[in-house]
Amino acid sequence: MSIAVIYWSGTGNTEAMAQAVEEGAKSAGAETILLPSAAFDASMVSQYDAIAFGCPAMGAEVLEESEFEPMFTACLPELSGKTIALFGSYGWGDGEWMRQWEDTCTNAGAKLACDSVICCGYPDEDAIDSCKKLGAALA
Repeated sequence: MSIAVIYWSGTGNTEAMAQAVEEGAKSAGAETILLPSAAFDASMVSQYDAIAFGCPAMGAEVLEESEFEPMFTACLPELSGKTIALFGSYGWGDGEWMRQWEDTCTNAGAKLACDSVICCGYPDEDAIDSCKKLGAALA
């Protein structure tokens, strides 16, 4: 099983979550790669059995718009039938960006491996544990 963990992080919160997702996938026996969103594109989707995408909420609870969102939008047509998982941090709001992101993915035909993981600010021990479980669920 090969898993890509793709993320954008401005403050390090989502990066810490991505590292925990990768750790969980590895502990479940998967081969993993951890990449910032700038190093990933739609042509790479087919190289992995499953993909975890991580992005914090930005602005009015939207995906980061200059780097992550364009990459993800380009990947979206390739995600039909693909097993994925979503994670990210936020600083305000109630997680609306994640609910919208989940809907976008399922409407495109992606299969969510498990419940998405969100946390407010830097991930605490519970959030890190949830991220590890998310990675294991992908594997």
